[in-house]
Amino acid sequence: MSRSILFLLSLAVALCNPFSAKAQGEKRITILYDAFGPPSSLKMDWGFAALIEYNGRRILFDTGNNAKIFEHNVNQLNVDLTRLDAVVISHRHGDHTSGLNHLVRVNPSVKIYAPEEAAYFNGPTPFAFIQRIPGLPPNMSYYRGAQPDDFRSGSPWPDANFEIVRKTTEIFPGFFVLTTVSEKPGTRDMNELSLAIKTPEGLAVVVGCSHPGVDKVLENATSIDPQLYTVTGGFHLVVTPVQEVQRVATTLYEKLKIKRVAPGHCTSELGFKVLMEQFKDRFDQAGLGQTISLP
Repeated sequence: MSRSILFLLSLAVALCNPFSAKAQGEKRITILYDAFGPPSSLKMDWGFAALIEYNGRRILFDTGNNAKIFEHNVNQLNVDLTRLDAVVISHRHGDHTSGLNHLVRVNPSVKIYAPEEAAYFNGPTPFAFIQRIPGLPPNMSYYRGAQPDDFRSGSPWPDANFEIVRKTTEIFPGFFVLTTVSEKPGTRDMNELSLAIKTPEGLAVVVGCSHPGVDKVLENATSIDPQLYTVTGGFHLVVTPVQEVQRVATTLYEKLKIKRVAPGHCTSELGFKVLMEQFKDRFDQAGLGQTISLP
């Protein structure tokens, strides 16, 4: 078949499916859930969700704090959750997972990449938990002394199509899900997922709350590509001393040499101010309903 005929066929397919043709051209991150942003019909709430559209892929990152608010914002922004290529859940906290109830209802088969947490993988509980002690009456023995047929952790979303991420994984060409373990008090040993997208100007990284530290997450991402373009999402600088906020901003700017930042969610108003002063015209507003263009 000649090249001219192939071109005409591909053009005809694109004309018949304008949405697909448009999706191929979109290179952006749209904020679906957050507690700040310009006036609109969207509902603000503490939490985070974003839609990434790049090179024909559509990936939902996190689902916000309230399923009804998530549904409202998704509908207002005309986001079709039935046409997702994948979903990434950053971590177990409710302000990032509560919209899963709505998502699974409208798109039960979509693959959801999740961190290694019992709530997601509905995995087996160790039988060693049932350590039999002779002499107990039956009503004080687990399962009255019998071996249970099924001994596993439950999940709020038992029918969801979860895939557990334990190491950096390329889910589509140029799209990577990476896991970073927190060593900070309060979230120690939490596995947090981030999404990194290869662009011509370096990695575009999407973070949920950055409990391990946004600088640590980005250092982890440099194993994929040492050049960083932007980072979008929560930097977890709430209730953080100004000296530490300034250290993080300086590290991103001078050490990691990231070209742009688009902080949101738990970055804090102090964090917004310090990062705006540090990055100036390389600071992108990423409030509810706003979009961040990608190269």
